[in-house]
Amino acid sequence: MTADASFEVLPFTRACRHIWEDGDHVLIGVSPGNSYFGSDRIGSLARWASSRFAQVDFVYADLHVDRMFAAFGYSREHAARRASKEIKAVRRRVLKGVEESVRAHPGIRVSALSDFQSNSVYRLLHRRVLHFLETDGEFRKGCEEMAVHFVGPKLPEGESMTDAQLQACFDYLAAELPFFLDTPSILDVPSSVAAYHVRMPLTDLLFARGGGLRATRNQGCAVVRPEPADRAPAEGSADERRAA
Repeated sequence: MTADASFEVLPFTRACRHIWEDGDHVLIGVSPGNSYFGSDRIGSLARWASSRFAQVDFVYADLHVDRMFAAFGYSREHAARRASKEIKAVRRRVLKGVEESVRAHPGIRVSALSDFQSNSVYRLLHRRVLHFLETDGEFRKGCEEMAVHFVGPKLPEGESMTDAQLQACFDYLAAELPFFLDTPSILDVPSSVAAYHVRMPLTDLLFARGGGLRATRNQGCAVVRPEPADRAPAEGSADERRAA
């Protein structure tokens, strides 16, 4: 990645595209233990996002990481040590990447998910997520599909997720989902786009029409990923998606 790296932007819906074009705020989620999020890429994302949005937040996951390790075979002590190591590493990479760009863009903020546990809006949204997990079969199924999508490939061939593993995944997801529902209310911004480098299976449900647990009207979602240097923009949709 270079300082002038390009990223391809894929807003999920037309409304998400309008929110993206408003340029009020973008939240970039960062996962621990994911080699995609090196400090160079974080720096490129920070510079790129700051040139397009009035405010930029990086939020890295640090809740229930130890439970995820424990659910997938680590002893409790080993899981705690491994989680602590991964969280410290991702925090270090995010801070390093942002610090390299902060000279030109001082408004970038870095937070851990746990920083929002005292935020009343975040707590309310988190309770809603847990409630719908218990009462809404469609939402629970979507969360199950998301857990299988991200964690299933790590299981031994032929094995299915246990109830304990699935619950650990649910708790991990529930901590992140408030920022896909109503970041504007959590962070007091006019509108916001939640950006991640891969599409989440649950997005179809959260941004669908109808009842149930849904993102607010001023909450957007987009896949933001590096654009291959050898990919020439095609007519129409590709030009619209490209943000270089």
